[in-house]
This record gives sequence, structure tokens and C-alpha cells, in this order.
Amino acid sequence: MVRTTKIVAGALVLLMGISLSVFGQAKKKIVLGFSQIGAESEWRTANTESIKAAAAAAGIELKFADAQQKQENQIKAIRSFIAQKVDVIAFSPVVETGWETVLQEAKRAKIPVILTDRAVDVKDDSLYTCFIGSDFVEEGRRAAVWLLGYLHTDKPVNIVELQGTVGSAPAIDRKKGFEEILKPFPNYKIIRSQTGDFTRAKGKEVMEAFLKAEGKNINVLFAHNDDMAIGAIQAIEEYGLKPGKDIVIVSIDAVKGAFEAMIAGKLNCTVECSPLLGPQLMELVQAVAAGKSVPKRIVTNEGVFPAEFAAQVFPSRKY
Repeated sequence: MVRTTKIVAGALVLLMGISLSVFGQAKKKIVLGFSQIGAESEWRTANTESIKAAAAAAGIELKFADAQQKQENQIKAIRSFIAQKVDVIAFSPVVETGWETVLQEAKRAKIPVILTDRAVDVKDDSLYTCFIGSDFVEEGRRAAVWLLGYLHTDKPVNIVELQGTVGSAPAIDRKKGFEEILKPFPNYKIIRSQTGDFTRAKGKEVMEAFLKAEGKNINVLFAHNDDMAIGAIQAIEEYGLKPGKDIVIVSIDAVKGAFEAMIAGKLNCTVECSPLLGPQLMELVQAVAAGKSVPKRIVTNEGVFPAEFAAQVFPSRKY
């Protein structure tokens, strides 16, 4: 009887071990390697928070790397993710070019790659699975369309432009879209254009240089993101002009800081570029890890916010 009991007990332990093993495999966490550009702006910080929170909520193990706005750091991070044999790699590329080699390495390792927020310029688009983010060209178009409607003038309009990081997708595309809409209107002229690296400090510094060179000749500032616009507002005030009145300002991102500036009458319009990509990204990661087919490009829905609506909209802003 004792021996029979021991055999039954042993069989139960063995069965439990097998069940736990199978259950453990079924519940194995997806491991996501994510390389973030850095923390150069209010937008980027909100984007990082969204990704971290969504990964935790979805039960996805997140290996997070901050590139500090350097492509070489992102390439190192991606290679580290490949070495660690993560299930999926996602990243927001600092610049568009120079990714072929490391993406080929990921492909050879059979690790799917998702691009978030920014695209890459590669000859073989099979090197990445899909892109999720904004249409930057359309954002530039929207900024220009708003400006034409706001000024509605045949008089000369002198525009200075604060570009994003040189070689980055948003800097290239936002400029392209803005210029595309203004092309039929030769009275609207970009007289100065320079990178502000998407930061407030650099935005202020470059705007100071613009004002020193052009002074009251500047009618409009187009900033590729809100942080640069906010930095430029400081420079305009220090120069003795009124931002939003003496110089019309339109920027992109629609972060809370931009709404505060609009409510204060210092910014005229912001075009939305949502950083809250985390939940959508995690859904994609789960689908890709399961071997499901996904769209090559997923564009987020976004709006345009002129200053007159800022106070009404501000309380509902999440970033």
C-alpha cells in the first residue's frame, strides 16, 4: 500500500512538473528591446513614459536603452538586443540613414524590427516589419495651411525656420510639407533656416542669432517642435518684441507647454504630433511576436490647435 502511494505521488509530481513546464512556456513573457532617441524634449519624455507604462500593463518585459541623441549609441543598443535574443526590437531612429548593416544583422537573427515615431531610409524595406507614427510631411503642410489662413495677405511675409535634428525624418519631412504648401505663394519667403536640435536651449540660441541678423524684419517663426518655439519665445522677449504679436509663431507637437504659451498669448498655433504610442506599439509587438501579419505603415490621428482654442482644450491634454 505504501509503495503504491509512493508511485501515485511520484506520478502526480511528474505530471505537475510537465503541466507547470507547459504552462510556463505558454505564459513566457515577450521580451522587447527598445532604443529611445533620448530626452531632448517634453514630447520625447511623454513618449518614453507612454512606452514604459504600456509595456508594464501588457506584461511585456522591456529592455530600454537611451541613445542620448547619438546614432552610434542606438546601433550599439540594437546589437545588444540581438545578442540577448529578444523577441522584438523597436526603436525611434535619431536620423534616417545609416541603418542597413545593423538591420541586416537583426534580420539574419530573425528578430522583427518595428520603427516608432521616425522612419528610416533603406533600399530594402523588408529590413523592418512596420512603422508606427505620425505623417511628418502632413504636419508641415498643416502648419503652412494654418499660417496662410491666419495671415491671409498679399504683402511680403518673412519667415524664419527652426529645424529639427539634421538628417532626422521629422526635420526633413516637416520642412518639405511646409514649403510644398507655400510654394504657390511667393510673398511667403523663408529668409533664415537653421537646426535647433529639437531643444529649448538651442531654439533660444538660434533665434537670438536670427534676431541679431534680421531684427524686426521677421514676421513669422516656424518651429519644427514646441520646445524650440518656447526657447525662441524667450529670445524674442529678451530682444524687446512680443512673441505671438510682433512675430507670429507656429510650431509642432502640441505639448502642454505649447498650450500654456498659447493661453499666455505668446504662441499662435501648434500642430499635433502625439507621443502616446505605447499602447498601439505593445499591440503591434504582441501581434508580430505571434507571427501575425501587420500593416507596413500605421499613421496616428492628430489635429491642429490654434491659440483661440487653447484654454478650452488644455485641461484634457495628457502630455
